[in-house]
Amino acid sequence: MNWRRRHFPFNAEQTVNILGEIGPLFAMFLVNGVYGIAAGTWSLIGCTIISLVVSLWVLGRPPIMPFIAGAVSVTFGTLTLITGDAMWVQIKVTLFNALVALMLWVGMRTGHNFFKFVFGKTFHYTEEGWIKLTRNVALFFLATAIVNEAVRLGFAHAHIVALNRVFTGIDIWILFKIFIIMPVTGVFFWWQVRLLQKYRLPEPAVGNRARDPA
Repeated sequence: MNWRRRHFPFNAEQTVNILGEIGPLFAMFLVNGVYGIAAGTWSLIGCTIISLVVSLWVLGRPPIMPFIAGAVSVTFGTLTLITGDAMWVQIKVTLFNALVALMLWVGMRTGHNFFKFVFGKTFHYTEEGWIKLTRNVALFFLATAIVNEAVRLGFAHAHIVALNRVFTGIDIWILFKIFIIMPVTGVFFWWQVRLLQKYRLPEPAVGNRARDPA
């Protein structure tokens, strides 16, 4: 294993997804602190669009979930600009995560497992493994939706003085997303990868394919 892989164990797609999630939030936090919520929202929208273009350029294809999340971010960011209320940017996370959880749960209950459909040709797990992955991810998204709403409402009118500046509710929400939700998300999906190992199936032999009838 080379030096880069030892110290940065992410491939191009993972790197683009990570930076595409963190970058717009950091930009919004910094610009909001200096120029206010309108400028901060413009930076969020601009950085989100840039991250989607870069991901398309790097990967050569539109990754489904980042593009959906990006489109939702731009839509709710626009609502914030129109109304002047940062609530739209914040509540986007609640609605999006809750809808993802619902979609995964309904798909699992109706026999249309999302993860198996998308990754089934690349990764090979037992049916129990796919079900547990879908259930766990659905519960995780539901939990993050609830926590996001709790932080949004709990700090809605906060003005905390620290480090020679005043942190408003939107500042606290952004910091919570960057320094708590994102690390927890990384640990959660690392745990899911470890958990799935016991449900892994042998790779199908390349030459072992059904022959077409003559």
